[in-house]
Amino acid sequence: MTSHADRQELLIVTGMSGAGRSTVGNALEDLGWYVVDNLPPQMLRPLVELAQHAGNALPRIAAIVDVRGGRLFADVQQAVSTMRDNANVRVLFLDTTDAVLVRRFEQVRRPHPLQEDGTLLDGIAAERKLMEELRSGSDIVIDTSELNIHQLATSIQEKFAEAETPGAQVTILSFGFKYGLPTDADLVADMRFLPNPFWNPEMRPYTGLDPKVRDYVLAQEGAREFIDAYAVALAPVLAGYQRENKRHATIAVGCTGGKHRSVAVAEELATLLRGLPGVAVSVKHRDLGRE
Repeated sequence: MTSHADRQELLIVTGMSGAGRSTVGNALEDLGWYVVDNLPPQMLRPLVELAQHAGNALPRIAAIVDVRGGRLFADVQQAVSTMRDNANVRVLFLDTTDAVLVRRFEQVRRPHPLQEDGTLLDGIAAERKLMEELRSGSDIVIDTSELNIHQLATSIQEKFAEAETPGAQVTILSFGFKYGLPTDADLVADMRFLPNPFWNPEMRPYTGLDPKVRDYVLAQEGAREFIDAYAVALAPVLAGYQRENKRHATIAVGCTGGKHRSVAVAEELATLLRGLPGVAVSVKHRDLGRE
């Protein structure tokens, strides 16, 4: 039987300042990791103990450790070696060429944390020397010199995503235009080209979740053609979102009041999109229940 200690994962993210630690931290958070930034090495062991005490609530932890810890950073190698004997610990080291680091620091107009009264290159050289032993003992080394933030996030996704982790979380949101457009919608589809069941006395009290309303809406001329074509059109969009690490998208489907047409079409569209690779789909009906 697998113990909780066997399942507990600790990833120590470190490397050169300016190599992309913040981007990696954000990507890991998107994958469901619990990320702690700028953690002193002496706190690594208490962090693991806290996570083990929390049980399954914190199975995957990433601790970003770097030279901002000052003198405390000198103890990181010893802390890592000690924890490897008792926990599932990996070290991810981010590296970059000096020329790229200089360009990145100049773009943000900030000094290197070890620069002090010297030049930017002096700070980089001091950090390389300090990081040399840790880099040589790292489990994974990523050179980010030729990677933009999206490409780096994609690399993290490929290396650390669990098999069941979706590449894109898509929300299909039905709404009524008379209540306003959803402010967080990435794409909007308008179902007002279909006949409105509201004007049918037998259907007015029901919603698009009711089979009789759903069947009525989907049977209208152009309804099925639109839904099928829209799902096909969304396939390359959602695939592109995954490549660009846009991991959350809202597709809004609207009608006049958000009760009949948009609800039925949103449910049907969600069914089709759930067949796309790497896509997890949820459905929300924003205005259902409003008068």
